[in-house]
Amino acid sequence: MAETVALIGAGIMGQAIATRLLSCGHALAVFDIDKDKVAALVQKGATAAANPAAAARAADYVILSLNHADIVAKAVFGGDGIASVATPAKLLIDMSSIDPAATAEMAARLKSQTGMAWVDCPLSGGVPGALAGKLTIMAGGEAADFERARAVMKDLSANYTLMGGSGAGQTTKLVNQLFCALAFQAVAEAVKLAEAGGVDPASIPAALAGGRADGRIMQEFMAKFAARDFAPTGSLGNMLKDLDSIQAFALKTKTPLPLTSAVTDLHRILIAMGLGSKDNAEVMRLLDGK
Repeated sequence: MAETVALIGAGIMGQAIATRLLSCGHALAVFDIDKDKVAALVQKGATAAANPAAAARAADYVILSLNHADIVAKAVFGGDGIASVATPAKLLIDMSSIDPAATAEMAARLKSQTGMAWVDCPLSGGVPGALAGKLTIMAGGEAADFERARAVMKDLSANYTLMGGSGAGQTTKLVNQLFCALAFQAVAEAVKLAEAGGVDPASIPAALAGGRADGRIMQEFMAKFAARDFAPTGSLGNMLKDLDSIQAFALKTKTPLPLTSAVTDLHRILIAMGLGSKDNAEVMRLLDGK
């Protein structure tokens, strides 16, 4: 069944989410401060909106795909924000990756002020997963609202799981990003170790397939790292944003994360080198000494 959806945020992931929703027949209104990004989606069948409220006014489902909690707050509660047109019949689905506590606070505020429910639905799987409708989505919120969101999430995800109350999806995304950041660093170091021993690192994934060291990141990225292929698949700046969120959450909860702290510092060095917009494979530069 086609739904009426609003999308706030037409960046890299927003573009992929929108493209998939349009291909599945959903009616889509889009807002982004970058008009060129909106125009690209209008060419695919979306409707441009002047602000978040205009996008959300006729929508049953409002999806956010934004970078930071303060941007989410502005889109929801700012002037011409979603809250100004919110009703209990509408559902907010936040696919951003932001702080769990901020999520819980904003969700409670929106529900209290307008009756509109909020489900946090951060994702894993990137652009390819979104375009294929095979994202992994970890959700937080009330069970009934989680089921309501399935009307849209079923077209975006292959794995859609309720992890707990509001903010639980965001906490699970932090866990996901911890694994990813440490795995990328492990792949980079494994490449260097293989090269030092005269072994072609590109042959390692096939050799270790099915063993305990096997994993999706090794299979997908080891040959890329070995080739020093820096074509963008995800940015160091975004990874540091997630690592900072992990560290802030760990500090708040007094959770020791020694390996994560070390990888966070390595990312700070890479950012200081001016590589924030570059691909995760750039971690090889530190190990290569250039």
